[in-house]
Amino acid sequence: MPSTRTGSSSPAVRIAVLADSDTRWKWGALTARRLTPPGPGAGPEITGYVLRGRATPTARQLAEVGAGVGVPREVTGAEFLRAVREEAYDVVVLALVGGTVQAMLHGLAGMALPRRPVLVTGYVGVVYEKLADGLLLRHGADVVLANSRHDAERFRAVYEGVGADASAVVEAALPFLGGAPYAPEPGRDTVVFAAQPSVPATREERAYLLRRLVEHARLHPGREVLLKLRSKPGEHTTHLEEHPYQRLARGPLPPNLRLVHGHMGEVLDRTDLLVTVSSTAALEALHRRIPTAVLTDLGVREVLGNHHFLGSGLLTSWDALDAGHRPTPGPAWLGAQGVAPDGSYATAFDAVRARVRELLDQPVLPPLAPYYTPATAPGYLPGVLGRHRLDTEAAAPSASAARRVLREAARGLYRHGVQRVAPVIRRLGEL
Repeated sequence: MPSTRTGSSSPAVRIAVLADSDTRWKWGALTARRLTPPGPGAGPEITGYVLRGRATPTARQLAEVGAGVGVPREVTGAEFLRAVREEAYDVVVLALVGGTVQAMLHGLAGMALPRRPVLVTGYVGVVYEKLADGLLLRHGADVVLANSRHDAERFRAVYEGVGADASAVVEAALPFLGGAPYAPEPGRDTVVFAAQPSVPATREERAYLLRRLVEHARLHPGREVLLKLRSKPGEHTTHLEEHPYQRLARGPLPPNLRLVHGHMGEVLDRTDLLVTVSSTAALEALHRRIPTAVLTDLGVREVLGNHHFLGSGLLTSWDALDAGHRPTPGPAWLGAQGVAPDGSYATAFDAVRARVRELLDQPVLPPLAPYYTPATAPGYLPGVLGRHRLDTEAAAPSASAARRVLREAARGLYRHGVQRVAPVIRRLGEL
């Protein structure tokens, strides 16, 4: 049956969000809130799920995201598929790593649903690595969101390059941009370094960045210097953090240097210069016209992601920042990146709302058709599906309950060991 959700008295669109980390939960939940037009009338009814695994966020991480959606339920992939069957959601937002998106697409394609949901997916920030791999693993969703014009052009080129349908690519923007435009305050001088869990990766490079931050604070004793951290020791984010800055910051720090957690938007409220290697926080800052610097100290390299900022005017070094330099972004580069400091952000999601509305109004949605099939990728797809056990769990929901309980208990013990016990053992070893 076609959707009848037209008019102010229509029921709310029911949306499920499945995420596998704190940052993807933030992206997925905020994207879901933007899939229906703002204003009077029923907003979307959003139900959250987080995938049980290595990066399952803690309650603190979920609260810090500030997504404005109820606490998500922790599930396995098979449990989520059963929830989709039972709840009959209108839209499902897959805020997941590419391989998990592909597994979910095939899992949903194999289910005999009276009417399948509209499937939406995308990326949580700057796409600087595994472009083709990640995109082709997301192919098959009804909507693949691009966070900028630059990304939309690249995404379509990848799909068209392998002869796949590129019509699912829809240009939008990062859903968490916002906040008041930058306004300097007399007497305030705050520099924030936005840390990333895996960039750079080595202990030596991370120690270098910390040392330069400490030196900057000492050179400018009247300046507040903040090291904005993504997680606390033992917590996991989208990427594994092997060398947390908290552990590298031994010895007394300058009194004007502090390590902080919290919602990035709240930190940006008092930021006068945002410094990073390649964090998505740079885009949040640029959206608000906050002075922003992207470091070249460790080189401009694909593995660091700072190559994404070529042509931006933001690339600089700690030496230059120590001397007082403040980069100025190029207008052409900004215009292609979806940060919309010109005020156009209000219409950034109009196209995706129209696409979702069009799909919901169709009497029957077409069968899911991911690019990867046993015919196109016989040496790759089975491994992707096997790692998520959807080849057996989704097809056989009546599998031994005792075996599922044991498996889930083992996962819980493993996660407890990784997030709670291992950090304590490491700290004891460092005494």
